[in-house]
Amino acid sequence: MPNKFNILIVEDNVIIADDLQQIIESFGYRVLGNVISYEKAVETLTNNNNIDLVLIDINLATEKTGIDLAKYINLNLHLPFIFLSSNLDDDTVSEAANTFPSAYLVKPFDNNTIYTSIEVALTGFTNNRLEKKTQVDHLYLKKNNLYYKVKIGDITFIKSDNIYLEIHTENNEKFLLRSTLKDFFKSLPNNFFKCNKSYIININKVNTFNLNYVFINNTQISVSKEFKPYLKSLLK
Repeated sequence: MPNKFNILIVEDNVIIADDLQQIIESFGYRVLGNVISYEKAVETLTNNNNIDLVLIDINLATEKTGIDLAKYINLNLHLPFIFLSSNLDDDTVSEAANTFPSAYLVKPFDNNTIYTSIEVALTGFTNNRLEKKTQVDHLYLKKNNLYYKVKIGDITFIKSDNIYLEIHTENNEKFLLRSTLKDFFKSLPNNFFKCNKSYIININKVNTFNLNYVFINNTQISVSKEFKPYLKSLLK
């Protein structure tokens, strides 16, 4: 029997959601929620820190889709998710793949496939967390032809600048690194968030904020609409 991992189901067909919950619970997992919309899913994820995996129907009965929810999760929560869909057209599959789901389950579901997909998703994500915990706490970054040892915890924000990243630290130093924002984000601990398409911020270094901007060392950084629910959660 697997460990008691906690799963959120986002599925607007109540009958399918109930059947899926029974199947998942028969494997020994907990279902902490069963919601039908993007908005309710974001609310549940914001208010519950114990969710380990999200199962997401791509087509929800609201304007925002499961793919929108996947983008929100990638931006804010660093959780694995599995897509559920009966839609296999090329455009949908391509758009879904760009959010990097752990799996893509096609309706009607096969019980063995559900179990295998959940196990692979949770195992892979757990291993990734362990790797991050054992990684070094510093980087060697270049400035003026010299390499400096910089603690990851001292980084305040990272700005994408074409093929380079500008890495800013709390003492207002700036270093350059040749990398994409997406690749660099994978190596950072969970207190770093992508607050818009060009910036990653260390939430521990935010001095002030509103729902449109965060301010770090007098630098004003705009906030995407996907990041705003996280800021709202801080106010609670």
